[in-house]
Amino acid sequence: MKNTYSPYFEFDRNAWALSRDLPSLTISEEEFEELKGLNEKISIEEVSAVYLPLARLIHLYVTAFAQLQSKMSSFLSVPAPKAPFVIGIAGSVSVGKSTTARLLQTLLSRWPEHPKVDLVTTDGFLYPNRVLEAKGIMNKKGFPESYDINQLMHFISSVKSGEPALHAPLYSHFEYDVLKDRTQLVDRPDILIVEGINVLQVNTSEPFFVSDFFDFSIYIDADEENIRKWYIERFLLLRDSAFQDPRSYFHKYATLSEEEAVGTAAKIWQDINAKNLHENILPTKERAKLIIKKGSDHLIEKVMLRK
Repeated sequence: MKNTYSPYFEFDRNAWALSRDLPSLTISEEEFEELKGLNEKISIEEVSAVYLPLARLIHLYVTAFAQLQSKMSSFLSVPAPKAPFVIGIAGSVSVGKSTTARLLQTLLSRWPEHPKVDLVTTDGFLYPNRVLEAKGIMNKKGFPESYDINQLMHFISSVKSGEPALHAPLYSHFEYDVLKDRTQLVDRPDILIVEGINVLQVNTSEPFFVSDFFDFSIYIDADEENIRKWYIERFLLLRDSAFQDPRSYFHKYATLSEEEAVGTAAKIWQDINAKNLHENILPTKERAKLIIKKGSDHLIEKVMLRK
């Protein structure tokens, strides 16, 4: 007999949108436009259909986490420092991780039980370009070896230990490098969202992984052809906007014709991003607590929650 067991509860879009006991939280059209990604053609209806039920689910986990912390502290007779609930969000370049992270940050911060929600991206933990160049791996930016994993592990373990006034490095996509003189203050948040393509990856040579510190994890999934299309669309939009600035690292692409720009983006996708997706990112999908599957134009078609 064929084994039909799945480790996930699966919900199509309609079933997920019918989740009960939802709070009356709202996001204005203006907020939504600021939160969604550059080339995501989704409407604000996506918030009520998908992201609000997801925020409510995570709120239930956060509440249970806080209760468990309190009971454990009482049981062990040890005063425990306040530890944030940590959420990891993974997925390919251009799949919409940043939009999901920003929407969840906004929605989760509106519960009075956990108003302080911080968002950190792992881009800041990339090695600076000078280090990548010295290592000869500038063409592997975003691959596991391009990150300062020790720095990332120290940061997230310190946050999880309840340490105050920590500083996370910041990354500029405009400069395509880690910023030298700017950091992000993370001071004992109620919830910390960690977003990045690498957050669910494992290293068999290390005893601990970044995801060991996660209390909930999300993988944003889509068919590769859709992600490739979104990557090229975003490249074309940036060619006509940010790349036009002479200070931009990618200014060299500003004068490309549309045909040349499409060809350049397609080659970058094939040589770097697709390779990273298949070798390092996609294999981590099944490690997530929840998988969000997108269809064309970033519309979410299915949600899978681990049993």
